[in-house]
Amino acid sequence: MLTGEQNQLITRTGPGTPMGNLMRRYWMPFATASQLAAPDCPPIRVRLLGEHLVAFRNSEGQLGLLNGACPHRKADLFFGRNEDKGLRCVYHGWKFDVTGQCVDMPSEPESSNFKNKVRVKSYPAIELGDVLWTYMGPAGLEPPLPDFEWTRVPATHRAVNWGHQNSNWLQGLEGGIDSSHSSFLHNNNLKDLTALRTLVTSPTLEVRPTDFGYTYASIRHLPADEGDYVRAYQYILPFHQCRATQLPGPAGAPIVPQVSGHMWVPMDDENTLLFNWTYTTGEAPLQERAKYFGGKQIEPVERYIQNLPVYERRWDNDYLIDRDEQREVTFTGISNTTTQDRGIQETMGAIVDRSDEHLGTSDRAIITARKMLLEAIRVVEDGGVPAGVRDTYRNVRAVEKVLPKGSDWFEGLRTEAYESAIP
Repeated sequence: MLTGEQNQLITRTGPGTPMGNLMRRYWMPFATASQLAAPDCPPIRVRLLGEHLVAFRNSEGQLGLLNGACPHRKADLFFGRNEDKGLRCVYHGWKFDVTGQCVDMPSEPESSNFKNKVRVKSYPAIELGDVLWTYMGPAGLEPPLPDFEWTRVPATHRAVNWGHQNSNWLQGLEGGIDSSHSSFLHNNNLKDLTALRTLVTSPTLEVRPTDFGYTYASIRHLPADEGDYVRAYQYILPFHQCRATQLPGPAGAPIVPQVSGHMWVPMDDENTLLFNWTYTTGEAPLQERAKYFGGKQIEPVERYIQNLPVYERRWDNDYLIDRDEQREVTFTGISNTTTQDRGIQETMGAIVDRSDEHLGTSDRAIITARKMLLEAIRVVEDGGVPAGVRDTYRNVRAVEKVLPKGSDWFEGLRTEAYESAIP
């Protein structure tokens, strides 16, 4: 468990907080490219690390990410006109380019040079891997651009989507690196529960620290001499998780190997942006892209409010839990694996009190991640470079494989997990 002080330290991400200062040392995803699909398209609201921002793509396709309040009278720039290489405030017509510089001030006399003295706070924004990213940290400390394998594959081999969660970012991350919950929360066929308990919920768990985070392996001993089934996740600080999604199928029914993952990005202390991604590691393109993104089922959306989805299944209707289905068919009675994760994490409360937990041996990955985050905060406070900033994760991928019984899992997965990345 964490002390109350430690819990506050790693969950609070607003400006000036220790965790907020750590987060600002990384490139932060803030939207998918499809949300700003074309030059001069409508701007979008962005909330990131407690800041209200507005993003737009100008007439030349360049991205801008600005403070959401016009520096004149603090009108919301989301309502601005995206036109002629800039975003124009609708209150008095002040116009700003992607760097935040005011380039037109029609409410002032033509002889005035006041516009040259006015800027709105801005952050650099780039597009990579169908995702829009920004760096919000100190000038001169910009890290290398995001260089994950999934950002480098062809667009036909990748799918990305996003969602919103009403809870702190750490609850999402900890759910993603917790492998033991899948046998229960995501058991959608109660008839398989006994087998799943034997095969899935009693693995040997090992965490191997790396210079970007850690590799987390669950090792399950198969019957007789069939070997050891090893599933190795990767955790990359501060909020990236990747996992293998399936093994190749039997002869005559091949399944394209895929890697999936997530990014849990703090909007503020009580809201999280979740990005899901999936890609294929072979020559075949990704199939069923409209149905699955990042290995997660797409949730039905009732409507959008201020650019955020209002899901059909949500806390105020108990996620449409079906108690009859829970008794007879599924473990939760809640449809959709994505909703199951989101629902459980949201109903923990906005920020979990981790000083009152009782963690077991299956929580090793969570315990290690917390320690690494606390250490990364200390490194930044001491003026150092935290883990995961440098692109040492470039050749990393998640792997699942059957190895000879009793073999060294790390050496057995080394080639696939660390040396065979797509250029």
